Amino acid sequence: MTDAAEPWEVPHLISVVIPVYGGELTLAGVVDEVLALSTERRTPDGYPFRVTEVVLVYDNGRDDSARVIRELARQHELVHPVWLSRNYGQHAATLAGMASSGGEWIVTLDEDGQHDPADIPVLLDTALREQAPLVYAKPVNNPSHGFLRNSASRGAKWLLTTFFAGAGAQNYQSYRLVLGSVGRGVAAYAGSGVYLDVALGWVAPPAATAPIRLRDEGERRSGYSARRLFSHFWRMIITSGTRGLRFVSALGAILAAVGVAVTIYLLVVRLTTVEIPEGWASTIVVVLLSSGAILVSIGIIAEYIGVNVSAALGRPAYLVTGDPADGPLGRRRPGS
Repeated sequence: MTDAAEPWEVPHLISVVIPVYGGELTLAGVVDEVLALSTERRTPDGYPFRVTEVVLVYDNGRDDSARVIRELARQHELVHPVWLSRNYGQHAATLAGMASSGGEWIVTLDEDGQHDPADIPVLLDTALREQAPLVYAKPVNNPSHGFLRNSASRGAKWLLTTFFAGAGAQNYQSYRLVLGSVGRGVAAYAGSGVYLDVALGWVAPPAATAPIRLRDEGERRSGYSARRLFSHFWRMIITSGTRGLRFVSALGAILAAVGVAVTIYLLVVRLTTVEIPEGWASTIVVVLLSSGAILVSIGIIAEYIGVNVSAALGRPAYLVTGDPADGPLGRRRPGS
């Protein structure tokens, strides 16, 4: 590549991060597909790119994945293992891989083979076309998890999108492309237990999406039990922000308003002809007003706690990055 080359002709360098928990049977095939992209190629829109490293994060799974990782690292110089001290979960493992990467872009994908590495250039084209530092793969078909799990996943994302984290939650996917500086910044600041996609949403503009087709999972049983899936969902709710705490305040205000309305109603009834059973009116009014006042007070306290929770989760006040025009997002053809 000469100095006279146009900016959009400079290859985009991509790190691929794969958290590994149960990949003994599938990981080698996935890595082979990724390494096929290590020689310079072009995206459908004509942008040059190549994969410069494959970061395999061992999350202390139940099978012989560690042996497979060691063999792959010996066979391929682009394979870089990251060894965690114990099982921390997929999101923590992905953050560890991001922190250990060095590419201009970071692609994260699963070990089970359902994410096709051949779709990486599609994600890159979307990022450049829409000038988006974060792109999620958007499956055009259902994952091969079964009706119950797919329905639960859609329901959880709808609940999170509607009541907690905003519109971006419906696009959350473990197959994602993120600008390297953003991914490593999130990995540096995010605290323990944070939901990765929520953390990315703290510092990145609304994510773009690129259509892909999911493949069947490889020959392995899913590592997610019903308990782990619920824990996964609950962590997504808790780390999405303080909006849930505000529901407490809103509920208290509603109950207090109902208490006032009931008080007025009972007063009007008392002054007319209808007789109210002795003691009932005062009891219901006291219950409504006191419970409303208690919940409002709890909600106010929770707002203060929420500020500290955001800090404990590692939510940064800002994240400094370079001028997008000087980075990989700036390497696109004029008018594209």
